[in-house]
Amino acid sequence: MNDSSHPTAESVNAEWTDVCGVEDLEVNWGEAALVGGREIAVFRTHDDLVFATDHRDPRSRALVMARGIVGRTGQYHTVASPLYKETYDLATGRCVSGAEYTLPVHPVRVQDGRVLVVVSGGDEQGGGEQGGGEQGGGEQGE
Repeated sequence: MNDSSHPTAESVNAEWTDVCGVEDLEVNWGEAALVGGREIAVFRTHDDLVFATDHRDPRSRALVMARGIVGRTGQYHTVASPLYKETYDLATGRCVSGAEYTLPVHPVRVQDGRVLVVVSGGDEQGGGEQGGGEQGGGEQGE
């Protein structure tokens, strides 16, 4: 499924950055990484999907999202802020707990067991296809 409201890696003149091995990511946990001077959080879910978001909490602006609680809210893979508990859809960054914040997400893919991420400038969201390929998240691990 292609969500045209979010830029794909190609539309932002992508440069994929190798962040880590997919096996380096613990299931239902986040890890922080510095990519192009920007702190991001990379998550691996229980069903082996990989997502990348900003590490900065949209509400508090603290660098804490990799320490959020990973889970599901209905049909969405989510992360809850460890500070104020807003819950965000890992694929789109939309707050699913009712607050009017958005967590920037970044295109991610798994290739040859490595997690690759594209980080765009500013606070805009990345995104794209769900369930494979370039996207805001949800790349199947190998």
